[in-house]
Amino acid sequence: MNVKLNDNVLVITGKYAGKQGKVIATSPKNGKVTVEGVNIQHKTQKARRGNEVSKIVEKEGAIDVSNVMVICPACDKAVRVKSGEAGGKRVRVCPKCGAVLDKAYAGKKGKEVKKEEPKKRTRKRAAKAEAAEQAQEDKAEE
Repeated sequence: MNVKLNDNVLVITGKYAGKQGKVIATSPKNGKVTVEGVNIQHKTQKARRGNEVSKIVEKEGAIDVSNVMVICPACDKAVRVKSGEAGGKRVRVCPKCGAVLDKAYAGKKGKEVKKEEPKKRTRKRAAKAEAAEQAQEDKAEE
C-alpha cells in the first residue's frame, strides 16, 4: 500500500471524486484508508443517562485505497507513487518531479546519512586513575 498516515490524497472515483483530504487511518489488511471529510456516515447515538440527549453522529468511513492518489507536496499534483532509494533506504518518490514523499527522508534526496559512532566506554576505575594522575601532574606544575 503506497498511501501512509498523514498523506494528502485526492479521491479519484465515487461520490467524493475530486475532493482532497488528509489520511486519518489506514488498514493495510483490508486495503482501505480513512480520509478526512470523505465518505461521511451518519449514526444515531441513544442517550444513556438522564441528562444526555440522543443525537446523530457524523464520522468518516473507510474507502478503498485504489480510489485515492497521493498528492506530491513539491509539485502539488496527484501522482502514482514510485519507489526509489534515499540514504540507503527504500522510499516513496514522485515520478513527475523526483521529490521524496516520505517525510523522514524528504530533505536527504539521495545524500549519504552519517551514523554517529557510540561514545567510547571507560571503566570507572580507569577514569578515577586518570583523574588522580591529572591531579598529581597539576600539583607538580605548581
